[in-house]
Amino acid sequence: MADNKTQPTGASVEEYLASRASERQRADCQELMALLQKVTQQPATMWGPSIVGFGVYRYTYPSGHTGEAPLVGFAIRGRELVVYVVTEGDQQKALLSRLGKHRMGKVCLYFKQLADLDRSVLEQLVIGSVAEVKRRYG
Repeated sequence: MADNKTQPTGASVEEYLASRASERQRADCQELMALLQKVTQQPATMWGPSIVGFGVYRYTYPSGHTGEAPLVGFAIRGRELVVYVVTEGDQQKALLSRLGKHRMGKVCLYFKQLADLDRSVLEQLVIGSVAEVKRRYG
């Protein structure tokens, strides 16, 4: 079975931000890092070339595929930031409706700037996501 491409690296989070983020994005990323570190009690680590992750969990899919991933993380994707969170369940969906200007993929929460979001709702989403990942995978 192929190895996962996204694994923790020794790369510098600060160098990643300096090379990819606009001035506004750097400020937003610093605020995001403080929030994610507060929730996970884990330091920021680069996962692959472009994901800033916090914590780690090990998963096994029904197919038998296993791997590791950050409990929560974010990345710079052009003019948008993306936070990787689990938003299943009625409580998480209710929070999304109150979050502010964003779009949602399966686990990708996209937004242009933190100023568009309710920070307390974002924190609750992250807390719920981390709790769900820990419930599922220990």
